[in-house]
Amino acid sequence: MAPASNLQAYALRLKPGDDLRQQLTAFVAAQHLEAGAVLTCVGSLTDVSLRLANQESATHYHGHFEIVSLVGTLSASGGGHLHLAVADSTGRTLGGHLLDGCRIYTTAEIVLGALPGLRFTRETDPTFGYKELVVKPAPPTVVKKR
Repeated sequence: MAPASNLQAYALRLKPGDDLRQQLTAFVAAQHLEAGAVLTCVGSLTDVSLRLANQESATHYHGHFEIVSLVGTLSASGGGHLHLAVADSTGRTLGGHLLDGCRIYTTAEIVLGALPGLRFTRETDPTFGYKELVVKPAPPTVVKKR
């Protein structure tokens, strides 16, 4: 049976010029989140950096893009696994692994869910050799007596 947790939500807004991935990583670290997920994200980007399916290196795009989806898991100690989908001015949609270098155009409105009862780590899965998600119960919180 998979471990369960209550959900705590955080809402934030990123501003023009912010790097989407770097700001998410910084927020997760500042909040000491050990298990989180992106609940929703809307906004726009001028630069997009993705690792496309089954590709080793980044692909970069420059222009004006709407964020149509951002999904994934986050952890201060286990990193993150995030997928981004964006649409250009013709509606053509691109998607892949979110990388550093995605710059906010006007805004990014994000709601993150924190799962305080869980801890996300990443361990190498022998099937393909990638570090994959491992879900564990969070260690108990120690309360110091005065």
